[in-house]
Amino acid sequence: MSQQKIIIQQVKQQRLMPLFYHSDLQVCLGVVKALYKAGIRCIEFTNRGEAAMANFNALIAARKESMPDLFLAVGTIRTVEQAKDFMDAGADFLISPVFDAAICKLAQSKNIWWIPGCMTPTEIHVAEHAGCNFVKLFPGNLLGPAFVSGIKVLFPHVSFMPTGGVEPKRENLQAWFDAGVTAVGMGSTLITKKLIEENNFSAIENNTREVLETIKALIQKA
Repeated sequence: MSQQKIIIQQVKQQRLMPLFYHSDLQVCLGVVKALYKAGIRCIEFTNRGEAAMANFNALIAARKESMPDLFLAVGTIRTVEQAKDFMDAGADFLISPVFDAAICKLAQSKNIWWIPGCMTPTEIHVAEHAGCNFVKLFPGNLLGPAFVSGIKVLFPHVSFMPTGGVEPKRENLQAWFDAGVTAVGMGSTLITKKLIEENNFSAIENNTREVLETIKALIQKA
C-alpha cells in the first residue's frame, strides 16, 4: 500500500484532524507530543506565521526521533511555491483553504495527497473532477451540518471534513457525523489559547483523547 493510501486510511480511521500553529517551537513540540500521546497519528501544522518553516523542520526532526508513525501535514497552503517548499521539508501531505489547480497538479505529479478547501457545490464539483475525492469544507461554522446533508447526495464519492468552528462537544460532533462527514478538523476549540498560555499540554492530551472517544462512540452507535 502506498504512503498516500496509508495516510488517507489513517485519517478516515482517526476521524479527527487537529490543526494549529504557534511561533514558539517549544509550544509546537509540546502540542504535537500531547496529541500523539492521545492517539493522534495525523496532524495539520498550519503555515500561518514567519516561524512556520523553521518550526516545521524541528517537528520533522522530533518525529524521526520519537514518533515514527506520525504523519505531518502542512495546512494553509495557497501557492505552488509554498507547496514545493513544505514538500521538500518533508510534509507527508498538504491541506489548503482553497482549490488551486496548479497546487493540485503539482501534488498529483509528486504523488502527495492534497486536500483542497471548498465552500460551494461548484468548488466541490471542480475539485472532484480534478481528482480530489477528499475535501475540506471551510469555513465550517458558516456552512454547518445542514449544508453537508444538502450536498452529500450530489457527491456520493467525495469525503468531507469541515474545519472552522467544529466544537469538541458531543452534540456538535453528532450533528456533523449524522450529516455524513468523514472527519472533522479542529483547531482553537481543541487546542485553546488558554491551554497554550498555561503550557497545559496534559489537558490538551486529555481533551483530545475524550474527543476521539466521543467520535468513536458516535460512529459505533450509527
